[in-house]
Amino acid sequence: MTVQVEIWTDINCPFCYLGKERFEQALTDFAHRDDVEVVHRSFELDPTLSADESGPVIAKIAHKYGISQAQAAANERGIGAQATELGLPYLTEGRDYGSSFDMHRLLHHALAQGKQDELLDALYRANFAEQQSLFGSHERLVEIAVATGLDESDVRAVLADPDAYAAEVRADEQEAAQLGATGVPFFVIDRKFGVSGAQPPAVFVQALNQAWADREPAVQMVGGADVCGPDGCELPVRG
Repeated sequence: MTVQVEIWTDINCPFCYLGKERFEQALTDFAHRDDVEVVHRSFELDPTLSADESGPVIAKIAHKYGISQAQAAANERGIGAQATELGLPYLTEGRDYGSSFDMHRLLHHALAQGKQDELLDALYRANFAEQQSLFGSHERLVEIAVATGLDESDVRAVLADPDAYAAEVRADEQEAAQLGATGVPFFVIDRKFGVSGAQPPAVFVQALNQAWADREPAVQMVGGADVCGPDGCELPVRG
């Protein structure tokens, strides 16, 4: 018996980066963690971005939310402090943003190869913890993907074909909308329980325990007694 957890995320989203770590911490406190299947789903924070569009994150945040760049920088430092508490590296200055569509296509390819989780971690590290830009270069994506164990020729073929896994990405995004997700990270457990945001580990543990209990038989058997069934009746043992 397994519990399936689907997680809608975007590589541009710092709370997805934090949320993944908090969820994984929660798994260590979940008694049935070996019976949890995790699948990462695609969600673009800005699907209108073109493949060659990028720029400084702080300026983008200031424009999007109508705040000053000083306020945006302070927000980044606050997120960085949360990352530090979780033991995650985080660059609070000098990061950029861009289209994540090709990354999501690669993540679907990685899922088929059993490397999705490794690639997602590598993309998060590249975006949030490394100086070199993640956006605007297929060579950078090839380098990251190959380092996770994916075949270079396969990775290049996916990136060269804009239709490769595009339908899977769009299907994930449409499904997120149907499920009522308006932001990420968005966690769905067994298609019955939803958790929105980078919640504390205790919240995820509670949701996992609830999902596990919900999978138990509706009738709990207590004790035992002589019964009759299709193969006859149990005979009492006589001394």
